[in-house]
Amino acid sequence: MTADISAARGYFTSLQQRIVAGLEAEEGQIFRRDNWVRPEGGGGMSCLIEDGDLFERAGVLFSHVAGDSLPPSASASRPELAGHGFDALGVSLVLHPRNPYAPTVHLNVRLFVARPPYDQADAPPVFWFGGGMDLTPYYGFEEDAIHFHEQCRAALDGFGPQHYPRFKRWCDRYFFLKHRGEPRGIGGIFFDDLAEPNFDSAFALTRSVGDSFLGAYLPILKRRRNTTFGDRERDFQAYRRGRYVEFNLVFDRGTLFGLQSGGRTESILLSMPPLVRWRYDWHAPDGTPEARLTSEFLNGRDWVPLADT
Repeated sequence: MTADISAARGYFTSLQQRIVAGLEAEEGQIFRRDNWVRPEGGGGMSCLIEDGDLFERAGVLFSHVAGDSLPPSASASRPELAGHGFDALGVSLVLHPRNPYAPTVHLNVRLFVARPPYDQADAPPVFWFGGGMDLTPYYGFEEDAIHFHEQCRAALDGFGPQHYPRFKRWCDRYFFLKHRGEPRGIGGIFFDDLAEPNFDSAFALTRSVGDSFLGAYLPILKRRRNTTFGDRERDFQAYRRGRYVEFNLVFDRGTLFGLQSGGRTESILLSMPPLVRWRYDWHAPDGTPEARLTSEFLNGRDWVPLADT
């Protein structure tokens, strides 16, 4: 079965619209819509809020870019596809709430299609889906972590019990700062290179992940958005946001792909938090809520059973 780029594009643009509408209802103001065109082929829409009452920065992006040659970040694990033309399309978002008790969250769902070179025009295109979502709290709450992972598992349950354990572990490995020896957050799910058993099945799983986002995140946001905080919490939030920046600039394949493919820099770097702080060799004092984040939450634990027992 060949890749249906038109169907995927229709879904991704609809998903962006639905998520933005849900977030606008929480923020109480309208996201800025920024349509853009990529000279090399394709374009997209960046929807964003900066300096809102709820979100200090929030970006929900749709892009569909095309080119004559896959960039190195996309062909690194598939060297046989080097030199192929491509279409890459999907939705990605990062939300940075102002309140330190409300976690940062990330979602990405995408489709890659590699077109054969002109001298292999009869060969079928190669497609794969990827994506996932993960949560990055600054102050840990078990009920939030459990809820988020329950929703991640529920999004995958209809496609077989093997997916949540595999994608949960994949997320833990991927969103890990190797130079720090620590996870970026409490994880979620992550998958890539999904093409089996066919396009329709892989697309259905990807849609289920995208459709579950608001149910996974909004209840947490509503619980934490009005929690009282002060300078101490804001300072710690800025410190931990530094880890987010480090991951995105050093390890994130989406950032690398966007920059290597000539993507729109403003949209690619919209995922960065607006205020960040680094300290030299600093550690939260033992027994504090800040220390509890590392000891009890940033440890790759299983927040829900990996499979029904």
